[in-house]
Amino acid sequence: MLTAIVTVETTENQQDLIINRPTSGLSLQGRISVPGDKSISHRALMFGAIAQGETQIQGLLLGEDPRSTASCFRALGAEISELNTELVQVKGIGLGQLQEPVDVLNAGNSGTTIRLMLGLLASHPERFFAVTGDSSLRSRPMSRVVKPLQQMGAAIWGRQESTLAPLAIQGQNLNPIHYNSPIASAQVKSCILLAGLMTEGKTTVTEPALSRDHSERMLKAFGAELSVDPETNSVTISGPAQLHGQKVIVPGDISSAAFWLVAGAIVPGSELLIENVGVNPTRTGILEALAMMGANIQLENERTVAGEPVADLRVRSSSLNSCTIAGDLIPRMIDEIPILAVAAVFAQGTTVIRDAAELRVKESDRITTMATQLNRMGASVTELPDGLEITGGTSLTGTDVDSYTDHRITMSLAIAALNATGTTTIHGAEAAAISYPNFIPTLKQLCSQS
Repeated sequence: MLTAIVTVETTENQQDLIINRPTSGLSLQGRISVPGDKSISHRALMFGAIAQGETQIQGLLLGEDPRSTASCFRALGAEISELNTELVQVKGIGLGQLQEPVDVLNAGNSGTTIRLMLGLLASHPERFFAVTGDSSLRSRPMSRVVKPLQQMGAAIWGRQESTLAPLAIQGQNLNPIHYNSPIASAQVKSCILLAGLMTEGKTTVTEPALSRDHSERMLKAFGAELSVDPETNSVTISGPAQLHGQKVIVPGDISSAAFWLVAGAIVPGSELLIENVGVNPTRTGILEALAMMGANIQLENERTVAGEPVADLRVRSSSLNSCTIAGDLIPRMIDEIPILAVAAVFAQGTTVIRDAAELRVKESDRITTMATQLNRMGASVTELPDGLEITGGTSLTGTDVDSYTDHRITMSLAIAALNATGTTTIHGAEAAAISYPNFIPTLKQLCSQS
């Protein structure tokens, strides 16, 4: 059987990923291991840095975002060994002991790094910090964490009334609050909880829907006094606290696995086994959404690793049907909506995605970007204020598309190209390395094995 030809062309400014699908068809077969969970990797590095004693991390994601977190916390005084997947050692300095850095902290492209870190920086009295990021991060909203921190007494200044980075922070003794978040966001929740670690009393965050709970799980494991009220989607942390170094095993990232789940579902004759994937219930919205569409996905070898549920995921190609994705499901799959949009292109009927306005303030405006780029390939996608309307069943044709340097857009378009006639060229493909450094080599390997 002829296979898709996957090549990369590198120019001075960017990489182009070129996928030439053969006219005779393609099927994907094999076993895949995906990178470590990005959310857990960030938190393991951060919590290890502010804990007493040593934290050992296995399976850390080696993407650019965790590297930004490690760089920032090294500058704040923590000792972090060279990053690798086998073992990373973090010698923590203890809560309240972050050092005033000699330079501006750079969070790169990582919203998780800057937003979570702000909670810690704001609650360290008598120290001054400045933090920035790349051009994309400097355009993304910071008011969602700055406002609640200011309600706690934080002193933060920045561009456009402290809504954009770069930001300057003068550490303060903060006051506990009960914050009713207008959005379900793990970054907002985690930022406030981390500020609460240094704050006398009980700090509570209530969300309109449940967001991912990696911070709650890991803070408990590190020794924080924390309680969860699932009926009200509230989390309360008691401070001041002290964390103690732990051993953290990072499972595979379901956000990365999602690309192969969709690839296996839409490419005829495919069967893939994705091993060692974290299936935390606050992250499995993509599994539920694909099940609603009729995807053939099985969880195998289910187990618990370091407090996180883990399973192997087997996906076989199947006929997909349209559905409506909205409400409380959205926060549990917000990062996977671009690749879900690709699945919807190959589903019969019209799929509607709503309540996802958060996508407009990611690394790119993912609503506009996915609509315009999929339509360039021949799809029928209508942009909604808070989502997408996708009429499936149209054939895709390879063409030039742009990732807008957004890692999830890059990988989503690559999966779409596997079912597009002819040649697709994805500009800015180097962005995939932000969360999935081996995505392109894995894609090449799967296509060559077909």
